[in-house]
Amino acid sequence: MVARLVELTPLPCTSTGALLPENAAPSTLTKAAVDNWAPFKNCAEFQLADLLFRRVEMSIDNINELCAIHDGLLQNHGDVGPFASANNMYETINSIQHGDAPWLHLKASLSLNVDENTPTWKKKEYDIWYRDPDVVLKQMLNNPDFDGEFDYTPYIELDTKGEQQWSDVMSGNYAWRQANRIYDDDPSTAGSMYCPIICGTDKTTVSVATGHVEYHPGYISIGNLHNNVRRAHRNGVVPFIFFPIPKNERKDDKDNEFRTFKKQLFHMALSAVFRSIRPAMLTPVIRRCPDSHYRRVIYDFTAFIGDYPEQVVLAGIVQGWCAKCTALPDNLDASPPALPRERSHTDFLSHLFHEDAGQLWNEYGIDNKIVMSPFTSDYPRADIYAMLSPDLLHQVIKGTFKDHLVTWVGEYLEIREGKARAATIMDDIDRRIAAAPAFPGLRRFPEGRRFKQWTGDDSKALMKVLKTLQRFCPSLYIPALVGYIPSEMIRTLVAFLEFCYIARRPRFSLCLLDQLNHALHSFHLYREVFQDTGVHPKGISLPRQHSLMHYRTLIEEFGAPGGLCSSITESRHITAVKKPWRRSNRYNALGQMLQTNQRLDKLHVLRVDFVARKMIPPFYEMVVKDNMDNELEAGPVDELVSGNVVLARSPAAGYPRNIDSIAEHIQIANFSILTRRFLYDQLDPLALFPAESVPHNRLPEILSDIAIYHSAVATFYAPSDPSGLHGIYRLRCTPQWRHSGPRRDCAFVVEDQGKAGFGGLSVVRLHLLFSFKHSGTFYPCALVQWFNKVGTHCDADTGLWMVEPDLRVGPTRGAHLMPIFGRRLMPENFRFEWSLDSFQGFYVNQYIDHHTHELLSSPL
Repeated sequence: MVARLVELTPLPCTSTGALLPENAAPSTLTKAAVDNWAPFKNCAEFQLADLLFRRVEMSIDNINELCAIHDGLLQNHGDVGPFASANNMYETINSIQHGDAPWLHLKASLSLNVDENTPTWKKKEYDIWYRDPDVVLKQMLNNPDFDGEFDYTPYIELDTKGEQQWSDVMSGNYAWRQANRIYDDDPSTAGSMYCPIICGTDKTTVSVATGHVEYHPGYISIGNLHNNVRRAHRNGVVPFIFFPIPKNERKDDKDNEFRTFKKQLFHMALSAVFRSIRPAMLTPVIRRCPDSHYRRVIYDFTAFIGDYPEQVVLAGIVQGWCAKCTALPDNLDASPPALPRERSHTDFLSHLFHEDAGQLWNEYGIDNKIVMSPFTSDYPRADIYAMLSPDLLHQVIKGTFKDHLVTWVGEYLEIREGKARAATIMDDIDRRIAAAPAFPGLRRFPEGRRFKQWTGDDSKALMKVLKTLQRFCPSLYIPALVGYIPSEMIRTLVAFLEFCYIARRPRFSLCLLDQLNHALHSFHLYREVFQDTGVHPKGISLPRQHSLMHYRTLIEEFGAPGGLCSSITESRHITAVKKPWRRSNRYNALGQMLQTNQRLDKLHVLRVDFVARKMIPPFYEMVVKDNMDNELEAGPVDELVSGNVVLARSPAAGYPRNIDSIAEHIQIANFSILTRRFLYDQLDPLALFPAESVPHNRLPEILSDIAIYHSAVATFYAPSDPSGLHGIYRLRCTPQWRHSGPRRDCAFVVEDQGKAGFGGLSVVRLHLLFSFKHSGTFYPCALVQWFNKVGTHCDADTGLWMVEPDLRVGPTRGAHLMPIFGRRLMPENFRFEWSLDSFQGFYVNQYIDHHTHELLSSPL
């Protein structure tokens, strides 16, 4: 059930603001004819430009060569190719009117007298490149591609028990509260659409080898879009500003004035760029929406995505303090929790101690030179402290996990074992990580964890397998890394991973928020082991770890953290910064990068227009089709399916077709009997006698040819997100995988629908995927090896179920097992393909992805 805000329920209107009758069709829009491909001559010309510039990113020289080839092929027919040259194609793209949001330019400098002693950075002018946010937001709202994935009003979602749930931004308390505030302040805004603005900034480096080349882009989005849209690279997140990065001489490295100037320049740039939309934060403006209706729209700053250093600058606080609350830096996680920071409180302190900046700095963690003029002070209702959103990537995955926990485990080993022995242990840990069995989307670490730069995917991939480094040795009931780390460290990692995977859920109930807090409490309890063992002897008070304490409140404010994570802006770096930089000539590259961005946006918006006019099919449907054809490991699917498995489209060649010959080929003598018993159950599910007790001569015969397959596609969705983006895994069962031997994946099968979590599931390993026909009916089958549960409960320390190998003949989706390694060191030349055949026991890895975690997890 959904409760919506009545006062700011947007009413459709005409382009001049006149309200439309209820259920009226959208205002008439002058549409181009369905055969109008302007500025291109035809569909083929548009698709060629889109292919060469956006998808293939072909160089100018290669485009010119291709154009010459086209002309050569067509000259005998008295015709010419679609484009005369690369420049001709670029000019055509530039002339696209759709999506035209040109880059504008501002200059900033210090207004003061300079002399020969003035530092260089004070004499410079700084370039700010930006797009008018009003134009960008207008185009984002007028994107028919977002229709059906767009919320027009804040809402409160209730589950079947009548309890509130949080998912997308408009389900959050912040949007509901601000929309009410807007109406209370000005009742004339009734019938307007609340449009929450989301910003994000993050520096990125495009080149290290050729010099430290940095850019500082800013991105803009709106909270009306569903979270999956922002994550799906469909122009729901758009670059709108490139901040200047002031450089100084080495002698000025510790110059506090220079540091302050950089922060002030950042705020000044934001304040200047957003001026065009300030009027629309007070008085509604008329904008066309994804459903083609016009509505009166009122803007509001809602969330700001940024890593901790960005939050320090935005909030005007001192490094080491929290940007969300007033907790003291030497005891951030104190109980009871500190009061939240508020704009009114900071303003009061700033005026009270305006002549004593040192007291503000030392006792309140406030940088008075910033908080006196933050960019939000120029805009109504904007409170930067309330706007700072959770950041799974930098606070949880890279921050707490990689920078803290992984590092601390290594430091503990050095303290306990000495550097030489610790190095040996870490090498063994690396080999165990590299031995992780294959799983769709799992990044392979052939040399373990020794790589220089972590990406978000690297961190999450390592997190999936790190859990298996702390298991029990079956014979001694102690951690698998016997003598490596104590049980409390294992439980610290377990509690943290539980918090992390709950936080990644797309929808939250009150019960799930309680589980999140319980996991955090357990993490705080067990992490004391790092203090007790001398790794962190002075206690643990770290801003990124402390940020986890705010997650419950922030989820209630903004919905699921995955919709406001810096991984969204980091992935946007690839298309907005890194790829355009590589396409430039590297000299004064920013201008070329901006032009590339503008051309990409124009092509994207024009394609959306062609799709809306039904001139071409939706491009994301084409992507899904390609994924299926090319047998990619994972990708999105469109239909809602839970636990459905479909065999590959084409059977494998080179196998016998007769069932008895196949039994001989796979060296399983009773394969025919197993398959006939399966058919017996299928033909009569309510038979009085089970198939196992029926004599062989009473079982149905299988006379058709047998087709064997090397893969099957399993589609699924997380139980908490039946309306979200669904997943697809390709399960492999092949005698030869990438020239490295056989690959036979594992999967879950449902044995008892009435039991929750892993209690109703079993793990199987695929040995043969095949199909046959009987009386005109097609039967897809899987011959599997079953794994038996070890014990009746999951392991007390790791929180994971243990299984051991048990041949029967239905999987629901892929499963991932990690070996119970025992006390022996891993061989140096061990290959991951051997893992499932080399160990006697395994852990069911519920942390392989968030779908599996939700399927198997239970409260700690």
